[in-house]
Amino acid sequence: MKTESALLPGISGLRKARKLSQNELVRTERLIADKDLPLALLPMVEDVDLISWAASRREFIQSLLLRHGGLLFRNFRISSASEFQQFVTAVAGEPLAYKEQTSPRSRVQGNIYTSTEYPPEHIIFLHNENSYSSTWPLKIMFFCMTAPQEGGETPIADVRRVYARIPEKVRDRFARDGWMLVRNFGTGYGLPWQTAFQTEDKDEVVRHCLASGILTEWLSEDRLRIRQRRPAIRKHPVTGEAVWFNHATFFHVSTLAPEIRAGLQAELAEEDLPYNTYYGDGSPIEPEVLDLLREAYQHETIKFPWQEHDLLLLDNMLAAHGRSAFRGPRKIVVGMTEPYSGDQDS
Repeated sequence: MKTESALLPGISGLRKARKLSQNELVRTERLIADKDLPLALLPMVEDVDLISWAASRREFIQSLLLRHGGLLFRNFRISSASEFQQFVTAVAGEPLAYKEQTSPRSRVQGNIYTSTEYPPEHIIFLHNENSYSSTWPLKIMFFCMTAPQEGGETPIADVRRVYARIPEKVRDRFARDGWMLVRNFGTGYGLPWQTAFQTEDKDEVVRHCLASGILTEWLSEDRLRIRQRRPAIRKHPVTGEAVWFNHATFFHVSTLAPEIRAGLQAELAEEDLPYNTYYGDGSPIEPEVLDLLREAYQHETIKFPWQEHDLLLLDNMLAAHGRSAFRGPRKIVVGMTEPYSGDQDS
């Protein structure tokens, strides 16, 4: 067990904090005995002001995050979306707006959103937030306002380890060709383009796509098809480590639940599916390759039950996340920070 000091404990906890040495206010421990991800941080003083502590210990938090990929803050007195937004800002600056949307979400306040409004009976496969975009957040944070009665975990996986599990031959193909996402809007399935791009202006959509390296094809007045080709493997901007950073598995039609996949394929031609993925040159990804990719994620997946007021901070380029199916009320909100562009790699 390790401990770390708080330079700015909360006023209500100041008297208690002074009874302890500075390195006894917050302790760290493995949440799961044989796993480095996530590292848990817990208060040693009942009223430690987590927001002030985080603002004063940014470098310490960053060093832990780069090593572990994810940090779970548990048993701290954060209870509202407003306080969560203050925590996000204290750790990594102002939260970002959600652009190029692929999942139904609602704004809670400012740029804090519901994590997803996807039906609770379905799982959400692991992914790195916005890896399909030209710009993505380096940090993503989740806050549990209402813990689910059953299920509803946010599975996570270290994508350095996922990368290491993928056979070299498969990695080499993706390193050479990258991957391509094809999206269709206006088919009656998935989000409408107005929601995805947060505008009613078709010209604005075209301008955004042109600036983001996305090919657009208007098939009719309200039917839009887009194609975006991205690298499948990135280097972390701080550590330089190779990471498996893409949605190639997530958005492939074969990853959908069988009943959903069958329904879509009965109604739509492959080129009209709401989402599908290919190698970057447009050729199909072999079924056996997709099985290997799903297995690599599965081997590295870690799950833990949410507790109310839990805060999960992930390095979005080191850790993928998803969602388990659940029953009963569940409210997890999310904030994203530190926009990073693939252009910055060069």
